[in-house]
Amino acid sequence: MSYKKTIDYLFSQLPMYQRVGASAYKTDLSNTIELMREIGNPENRFKSIHVAGTNGKGSTSHMLASIFQEAGYKTGLYTSPHLIDFRERIRINGKVIPKNKVVEFVKATKTKLQSIKPSFFELTVGMAFDYFAKEKVDIAIIEVGLGGRLDSTNIINPELSIITNIGLDHTQFLGNTLESISKEKAGIIKNNVPLVLGLVKPEIENVFIETADNKNSPIYFSKDFPANKIDIDLKGNYQKENANTALLAISVLIKQGWDISKQEIVSGFKNISQNTGLRGRWEVIQQKPLVICDTGHNEDGIKRISKQLANTPHNNLHMIIGMVNDKMPETILKLLPKNAEFYFCESSIPRKLPLNQLLPAARNAGLNKHTSYLTVEEAYTTTLNKAKDDDLVFIGGSTFVVADLLLYLSKDQ
Repeated sequence: MSYKKTIDYLFSQLPMYQRVGASAYKTDLSNTIELMREIGNPENRFKSIHVAGTNGKGSTSHMLASIFQEAGYKTGLYTSPHLIDFRERIRINGKVIPKNKVVEFVKATKTKLQSIKPSFFELTVGMAFDYFAKEKVDIAIIEVGLGGRLDSTNIINPELSIITNIGLDHTQFLGNTLESISKEKAGIIKNNVPLVLGLVKPEIENVFIETADNKNSPIYFSKDFPANKIDIDLKGNYQKENANTALLAISVLIKQGWDISKQEIVSGFKNISQNTGLRGRWEVIQQKPLVICDTGHNEDGIKRISKQLANTPHNNLHMIIGMVNDKMPETILKLLPKNAEFYFCESSIPRKLPLNQLLPAARNAGLNKHTSYLTVEEAYTTTLNKAKDDDLVFIGGSTFVVADLLLYLSKDQ
């Protein structure tokens, strides 16, 4: 079985939420528990940190991984979704899982797991945990995929649980109120395992306080932690909040006995992208015109992006925007700058929001200065031909729009 055939199997044969949406979502952990039992429960053979949240969980996970790497620990990192290469999801010390390890895992488990019928995400989690266990990592940073309570990653018993923040996203699965979403995220809190809580709205704090109290879990609040001026290599003002949450987490872990010096923390924050390969977070593609992409895609994420755009010097603003079909497009589009010129497009996944739905939503949101394109590549090349050196071009609205852009740019290199 070649690597290409293995990846084709993963993408085409297994239900994949990122591509098809709700039909791939599982409502309990029984499949994951059975899968892990079949492969020897690798989740029990390495130490971990569990990171959930509506926004910032990916960036925070990469920050922690970078710091642990600088401190000399063999560090696993599991994140989702990937942008260009499936193997981005599973890394040790910044290096993606080798192709032969992907092939070996699928080949060894394909027949054995037929009765379980795992989803793409369940099998990928199993692959990651198996790889981390066999490679004997010192610590693995595990990012929740969706929600928390029912997420396939929620079978670990970590050193620390982290919840970065709470906003409205994936409401069809997690509920349409901040309280209901908070209860799902709080599902990662484990007995006697400390919790670090990022900046959340005061009205939902009690959800986490009550859950932590019931689990006898010490809770540390980012709002009570003195904001530090942290020099990080990630752009975007919103990263300061993530950095403060990560720094609080590190301080708790040091109290638990993890050996991490101040200089290693400083170096970890300065070398996040280099150490971990993180991309798509206020990533500058070129300078003239200034081209920036960002994977922020829900209400809170778009608010932060719009604020950052307003604070970024430019003449004309060009925005390449696409979305997925389980978001409320008008709610998101109303948050975007009205003075921009928009280039609406479709990403390459089945879960994309078609232009015949996106364009009416844009008009209803008052975004009348726009053109439309069937692909991200077409929108991008058109925009670059039009933009002047002192203009700003932004690409986003969906993780998969950014993924299509980065894949297109990688082919030119």
